[in-house]
Amino acid sequence: MQYLMAQLFAQLAHSNAILVRVQATQGSVPREVGAWMAVFADSTVATVGGGRLELVAIAHARALLQNPSLERLQHYPLGPSLGQCCGGHVTLAFTPVSAQDQAALALQLRPPQMPVALFGSGHVGRAIVQVLGLLPVALTWIDSRDQPFPPDLVGSAHCEHSNPVQGAVAHLTPHSRVLVMSFSHAEDLDIVHACLLRQRAQGDLPFIGLIGSKTKWATFRHRLEARGFSAAELAHVTCPIGIAGIHDKRPEVIAVAVAAQLLLVGS
Repeated sequence: MQYLMAQLFAQLAHSNAILVRVQATQGSVPREVGAWMAVFADSTVATVGGGRLELVAIAHARALLQNPSLERLQHYPLGPSLGQCCGGHVTLAFTPVSAQDQAALALQLRPPQMPVALFGSGHVGRAIVQVLGLLPVALTWIDSRDQPFPPDLVGSAHCEHSNPVQGAVAHLTPHSRVLVMSFSHAEDLDIVHACLLRQRAQGDLPFIGLIGSKTKWATFRHRLEARGFSAAELAHVTCPIGIAGIHDKRPEVIAVAVAAQLLLVGS
């Protein structure tokens, strides 16, 4: 989402636009309430659902750029009027915006942010940061090593150095989804241990994901049982991570599988 906002603001610096937002829906529709699109004279940013609905919305927005007195609220029955098989109804609001509105737009258009804590800055961690940077995620990226974060990705996350690394667990944002993939199995074990202790005390970590094989998890489970965790507590850990059925081990593929899993947890 950050790249869409950056694109919007860059274009607003040079020309005005019409902000198109989904204000209300009924039945089956392409996008949810709050979805938006910015329409400029010769380009658009983001989408309200594509297809005929979007073409009609763009045409009305560009007409509004030329004639501000036109109607700023439009109701579209998707089946009868637009021939879209969704069959629902969409109400779109059309609002003129300019560079002076950037601060308000930054607040208005920012979707709810899913808090994610990522432990580890290796190849898979970096790929995950790239994928999550496209999603409505508030990412905290943690590593115990000095200067582990690549400069080109730092802007996509809040980066923290923590030594010992598990010390950061106590300060995670409530309801964080946690991904554990440090450079060391010993660190991974300590991080999972700290997460389980926090989950026992506060119950506010809805997902604890550990990278690795079933064999790795069997070893970890045995060691965590020896530290006093019950079977029910250990069931809160997901290992391996990523949605089932994807066997490709390339970092970028793992990143997509993990991102999809996090979206399922957040739904």
